[in-house]
Amino acid sequence: MSEATFELTQNAAGHWQLQLDSGLHQGVVVVRAFPIGAPDEAVSVLSAEGHELLWLPQPLQLPHPQKEAVLKALQAREFMPEIQRVDEVSSFTTPSTWSVQTNRGLTQFVLRGEEDIRRISSKTLIVADEHGVQFLIRDLPALDRHSRKLLDRFL
Repeated sequence: MSEATFELTQNAAGHWQLQLDSGLHQGVVVVRAFPIGAPDEAVSVLSAEGHELLWLPQPLQLPHPQKEAVLKALQAREFMPEIQRVDEVSSFTTPSTWSVQTNRGLTQFVLRGEEDIRRISSKTLIVADEHGVQFLIRDLPALDRHSRKLLDRFL
């Protein structure tokens, strides 16, 4: 679908709604088309049933109120802390407890198995904990030596 005149707002219950020329759509979900490879490009607004209502190829170039609403809706939906350093791993066999520094602070999580570390590209990984929380390693070669050494045991 192409970009159109729209208004994205939250209703009294905190649910997102989309006003288009065709009418008001309740319970919409805003998602990134390429959340890892190109997070600032291409956003889709989906109906509660999962049908695309609006395609935004350049969300950062929207007028200020629209851009702010889209970014707020994305932030409310997304939670993927970025690992900046691996401080400690309890064991090189799984399950193991990892102590890491993320862009959201220090945390610990349990890695159930090596299959929970997925390579997205030559330098990007996603690590899923026992609760399904996904942690992003955006640039593996840019991590410090200690972190890379610990990760090498699992890759």
